[in-house]
Amino acid sequence: MAIRRWRPFRDIMSVQDEMNRLFDEFFGRTPARGEEYERMWSPHVDVSETEDNIVVTAEVPGMTKDDIKLTVRDNILTVSGEKKHEKEEKDANYHRIERSYGSFCRSFELPATVQFDKVKASYKDGILKISLPKSEEVKPKEIPINIS
Repeated sequence: MAIRRWRPFRDIMSVQDEMNRLFDEFFGRTPARGEEYERMWSPHVDVSETEDNIVVTAEVPGMTKDDIKLTVRDNILTVSGEKKHEKEEKDANYHRIERSYGSFCRSFELPATVQFDKVKASYKDGILKISLPKSEEVKPKEIPINIS
C-alpha cells in the first residue's frame, strides 16, 4: 500500500462534491451521465447595453456558424443550435467525459426595442457576438432648456 499525504481541505471538498452529486441525482436536478447529460448543455451568455446597441456575447466553442441559428421576434432574441459529438472510437476506453454536446435553445427578452433589419452577428474563436441597434425612439435624447 502506498503512503499518501493527507490533505484535509481537498478530501473534505471531494466528499462534499460527491454528496452534492448524489443529492442532485436523487432529486432529479441533473441527469447522471451519458445521453441525458447532452441535453443539458447551453452556452454562457453576457448581455450588455450601450447608448446605441444591445450586445449579446455567447461562448459556443467547437461550433461553426452554420450550427447556430438566431431569431428575433416580439422583442425576444433566440439563440439555438447543436454542438455535435465528435466521432467515438470503438477501441478507446474513456475514463472521463466532461465536454458537453447536444442541442440548445436560449431566449432573452430584450430591454429595449431594436431595429430588426440592422442586427449584426459575428463569430470568431468560439465567441458569438450579436449587436442589436436600438430604435431611434428609445435612444436618449438631449433636450435644451431655454431660460427666459
